Amino acid sequence: MLKEFREFAIRGNVIDMAVGVIIGGAFGKIVSSLVNDILMPPLGLLVSKVNFAALCFDLNTQRFTTIDAAKASGATTINLGLFINTVIDFVIQAFVIFMMIQFIQRLKQRTFLATPAPTPDFGEPGRAAAPTTKTCPFCCSTIAIKAVRCPQCTSELQSALVPTAS
Repeated sequence: MLKEFREFAIRGNVIDMAVGVIIGGAFGKIVSSLVNDILMPPLGLLVSKVNFAALCFDLNTQRFTTIDAAKASGATTINLGLFINTVIDFVIQAFVIFMMIQFIQRLKQRTFLATPAPTPDFGEPGRAAAPTTKTCPFCCSTIAIKAVRCPQCTSELQSALVPTAS
């Protein structure tokens, strides 16, 4: 059992996933700092000079100016500002991940499209390669060009392909 776990943990996919989770966590902290420290203060200033991080609704009859003061007194609050910050964090992270996936997909498409399949050269430029397969007129399966009988339906192909004189 320990050997199986070691093989599982050493596999490349597990290690790649672990690196992705670690980098994703660090990226999340960067985006949270961007939202909380850079985007929200000017936005709060524009929208009636509100600090979104401190925006909360007290469910009791008391009034508090900050979330810390409400928590210190043990009041129950709805922390709307923190929720707004978290939603903005999520939207930014989702958008950046979407853009990264789109970029990777475009790179993959360019890589696959940039290397076309080689065509056999018969010595004459512009001449197309000779076909190596044909279609059975009875069962429509693909067969070798030199086949006399279809391996799928066992029909004789020469009689079907050669017109008879009447």
